[in-house]
Formats: sequence, structure tokens, C-alpha cells
Amino acid sequence: MKIFSITLMLLIVMSSCSKTNNLQKIVNKNMKGVNGTVIFLDLSSDKEIVFGSNLVNIRTTPCSTFKIWNTLIGIENSLINSEKDPFYKWDGESRSYPNWNKDLNLQEAFQFSCVPAYQILANRIGTKNMQTWIDKIGYGDKDISSGIDIFWLPRLNKKSIKISPKEQVLLIKKLVNNQLEFTDKSKQILKKIMLVKSTEQGTLYGKTGSGQNIDEIPNNNIGWFVGYVISKNEKYAFACLINGKDITGKNAQELVEKIVIESKLL
Repeated sequence: MKIFSITLMLLIVMSSCSKTNNLQKIVNKNMKGVNGTVIFLDLSSDKEIVFGSNLVNIRTTPCSTFKIWNTLIGIENSLINSEKDPFYKWDGESRSYPNWNKDLNLQEAFQFSCVPAYQILANRIGTKNMQTWIDKIGYGDKDISSGIDIFWLPRLNKKSIKISPKEQVLLIKKLVNNQLEFTDKSKQILKKIMLVKSTEQGTLYGKTGSGQNIDEIPNNNIGWFVGYVISKNEKYAFACLINGKDITGKNAQELVEKIVIESKLL
């Protein structure tokens, strides 16, 4: 029995290493020639799959990926009760994104990445309360001094809060593994609005972010995609951050989707 157990453990370890190596190869193939980094972090271990290791620990503005945490904090403060409840009342001002020019529920505001809706939410949470939660979860450099309704956004002559791709995945891992002080209600609502795609292989959850890396390269766009994927046998948190002239979060999402599909995680 002892020999059988040892053999079984070796087979499991070998299988896990093989899957990790396969994912790394697929990551490398899809990120070849891309300016940026992507990290996958196993939710049941400390295994990392990284492309662009020189960039994975560099902090920058999170853009709309902060909506993940803004949402959770809003629910914890009883400002949101359901993904379908009225969330944003359009003020009548015409903005460049047509989907922002109408009333939205939470799910729509999150999926359309409606900045004015989340600025209102941040103002309702308040600076002191927001800072308490930022400190509690350990979000990046914890600096929200640029203003309660813009601190996660890149703005000229304003320093946004900053976070690295590695820090993003560590926070997602803690969230999914129930290591942060958020209620089940908050996590269940977030899970519904973060759903991107579900197949027989697995389910993908995430949030995009788009903006300009003003602090380092003016007019150089950045695109984030942050979230997690749950498959039949594997679970990973991920963060993808890429940059270029015409880059957006959608480009980062497309890269991650290709990787998880080719890896049979989705």
C-alpha cells in the first residue's frame, strides 16, 4: 500500500508539472512580440506562470480593474443590494460611450465599465471609509490622495493609486480563497457581474481596464485584464497588462481568452 501511495503521489506531481509546463508554453507563444506581462497564479498552490518577469512587479494605475474592489466595498457598505437593482441614474450629459448615456443596473455598469457610475459610488463610500478598506485589503501603494472619484484613473498632474500585476493576482487569489473580509453576499454578487464566459471546460471571470500610462510614456495606452478561471481540475488567478499606441483592455482580454482556451481551461 505504501509503494502504491508513493507511486500515486509521483504521478500526480508529474501530471501537475506537465500542465504547468504546457500552460507556460502557451503563454509564451501568445505573448510573443507583445509589450507587457501576464501572470497566472495557481489558486491551490504558489505556482506561477509568468511572461515578462521584468514587468510583473512594476506598479501602475489600475484603471477600471479597480471596479472589482469598488463594487465589493459598495456592497459591504449597503450601497448595493443586487446586480439587477437600479445603480446609475443617467444625468443627461452625452458622453463618448453610448452605453453610458442611459440608466444602468450594477451588472450593466460593471460590464460597460461606466466611469461616472463608479465615481458616484466612490463618493458615496467616502474618502475615510474607502481608505480603511484599501488599507485592510492591502491594495497596491494604498494612495488615494488624488481624489475619491479619480484615484484609480490616470490623470495629468495627478498621481493615481498604483498596483502591480503580481499584486493584482495575489488579491484575486485571496478573494477567491476567502482570505479577505468580504461577506458571501458581496462575493456572490461580484461573481455574477464578473462572469465573462462559461463552457464545458470551465468558467472565466474578469474585468478589463484601459487608459494611458501618463507617468512613464505619454500617449502610450495600457490595457488590463484581471480575474480568475475555474476549470474542471485547475483554478488560476490572472493579471494581464499590455501597452501600445492603440491598446485597450479588450486586447488584454482577447490574449487571456486565447491562452485559457488553448490550455483547455475554458
